[in-house]
Amino acid sequence: MTGLDFKNNVVLVTGASGGIGQEIVAKFANAGARVVAVDLQPPAQLPDKCTFCEADVSDFDQVESRIGRILAAEKRIDCLINNAGIARDATVWRMTESDWDAVLAVNLKGAFNFIHHLAPHFRDMNRGKIVNISSINGLRGKFGLANYAASKAGLIGLTKTIAKELGRHQVNVNAVAPGYVLTALTESLPEKIIEQATSETVFGRLALPEDVANAVLFLCSDLAKHITGEVIKVDGGQYI
Repeated sequence: MTGLDFKNNVVLVTGASGGIGQEIVAKFANAGARVVAVDLQPPAQLPDKCTFCEADVSDFDQVESRIGRILAAEKRIDCLINNAGIARDATVWRMTESDWDAVLAVNLKGAFNFIHHLAPHFRDMNRGKIVNISSINGLRGKFGLANYAASKAGLIGLTKTIAKELGRHQVNVNAVAPGYVLTALTESLPEKIIEQATSETVFGRLALPEDVANAVLFLCSDLAKHITGEVIKVDGGQYI
């Protein structure tokens, strides 16, 4: 494989039905990969050479079962994209225990579940790519997002640790940290929040899902074969 050609590669994408997830699936499919799209509900559009796998990413045993099924059908998984994520926003004094637990279970435990169950496969292949979708709010924190920011910060720690643990097996492990991204979910937020996020960028615009997907493809390509344990911000300068 050279450049951004993913022919003969199998790519597993969690959270595949959301705006960013659908774009990641489409980009890999256009680059020649066979993509397994994982979510609770199928994406609105599923490109050719893609299959849908229903799964609750927070369920440890269910993830093990689904990975076994995927490997039986596809014989291999070359790239794992942990994109599944939810938000349950509230200030910490109003946040319920269930909202805290739900966000950590999907955003952080979900990534652990897939990495844990796929690590033996990557070790046996002596190669592989893992990209975890974090957030700039996992780097800086954000008012009213204690659970979300904690989960995304945890993903960064997980990324760096797994990069050390799987590096000897030639597995690249990196994270992408978007700022606000223009998706249907983001566009439903109050206009004041969108305006504030836009004003934080140096370009005066928010990212599109394809901006995040392009970074993911780069990190999974041979162009990034000597990059591991890194966090790539895709935020138009929001963080700075």
